Amino acid sequence: MIFWDLFGKKGHRVRTTMAEMGPLLLSQLMEASDAQEGVLNIAFKIADEAGLALLDLKDLQALLTYMAENASTLSRQFGLISAASVGSLQRGLLLLESQGATHFFGEPALDIRDLMRLAPDGRGMISVLAADRLMMTPRLYATFLLWLLSELFEELPEVGDLDKPKLVFFFDEAHLLFKDAPKVLIERVEQVVRLIRSKGVGVYFVTQNPLDVPETILAQLGNRVQHALRAYTPREQKAVKAAAETFRANPAFSCEEAIMALGTGEALISTLEDKGVPSMVQRTLIRPPSGRIGPVEETERAEVMALSAVAGLYDQSIDRQSAFEILSERAARLHASDMPDKTAADDEKTAASGWTLPDIGQNRDKAPSSPRAPTGRQRETVMEAAMKSAARSLASQVASQIGKALVRGILGSLKR
Repeated sequence: MIFWDLFGKKGHRVRTTMAEMGPLLLSQLMEASDAQEGVLNIAFKIADEAGLALLDLKDLQALLTYMAENASTLSRQFGLISAASVGSLQRGLLLLESQGATHFFGEPALDIRDLMRLAPDGRGMISVLAADRLMMTPRLYATFLLWLLSELFEELPEVGDLDKPKLVFFFDEAHLLFKDAPKVLIERVEQVVRLIRSKGVGVYFVTQNPLDVPETILAQLGNRVQHALRAYTPREQKAVKAAAETFRANPAFSCEEAIMALGTGEALISTLEDKGVPSMVQRTLIRPPSGRIGPVEETERAEVMALSAVAGLYDQSIDRQSAFEILSERAARLHASDMPDKTAADDEKTAASGWTLPDIGQNRDKAPSSPRAPTGRQRETVMEAAMKSAARSLASQVASQIGKALVRGILGSLKR
């Protein structure tokens, strides 16, 4: 068994980078407009061209600040970058940050193959995600699930209908998954449920009421296990009827009546047959689990984590040089170059460091612009001003005499 936790308290850390999330999922998650989505795409394009690694939230925030400060220059190459769009994206990132997204974005990023590890005896290992704190931050929960489902869908190859799946998801308390969920998350879950089976992945939703799962997703589920439901209100009666209608009817009994009459340990079950046809619903007893039922003790959790196959791989965060550090250094050097008392030694140190940032948005065929002149200037003394004035007067008189001599010489030669 492997314990996981986005916050690193009750399991190994789960992270991904901004670059792996990508502009499309981020814009959908923040419900960005077309103009804001365009600015976000420009940000990732600039990062690629300039070699700016987008790893965590502060990297993207620093890049958006840079874009706002250089909007007029960048807009000439990439299109309009409005302050309103940049500001809206920054507010969206602040909302993610307030819900704990700083724990999720960063390195080392999770390798999804660690979710499909096998035990030494060849059996699959169980991964448990601690979601007691995560479910209190729905935006972060949606961010994590969007990334995970997209990563699985994009990375896993097509394998067809396997005898044993590579990975099986159990979403416990599924009503928390879909409650107040962004539209893009529901669409992504629906897409995955439809197509992920061909990649060897199974998905189970565990909830008390079938109405907690959207109809478009409920219709795609093949294996169904329905325990007892009680109907005392019109909404509960509607739920019972909806649950009964999702089964393939069995002429031996009424499915709707059976759901309300099920006892402890009983359930209505329907599974897919060999050719993918759902079997008729059957009333059966469920074998109780042989394991212990109840929360795990903290000492037991610590022992399992210490002996885990991924112990030490994700527990310590890595903050290497990325967009935030590079852009912060650039801003500091530009600020230092504007100081009037900057010395030549500082200039040599800057040149020796080898730090450069491409002139993003500039025409690469143009010659590089000349270095910026220092804005500070020393005042002249009265004596220096008088000497310079006398020198200019003498130079003017000498030039005048030479000019007259040249004119006389030319006119004299013409007369001859």
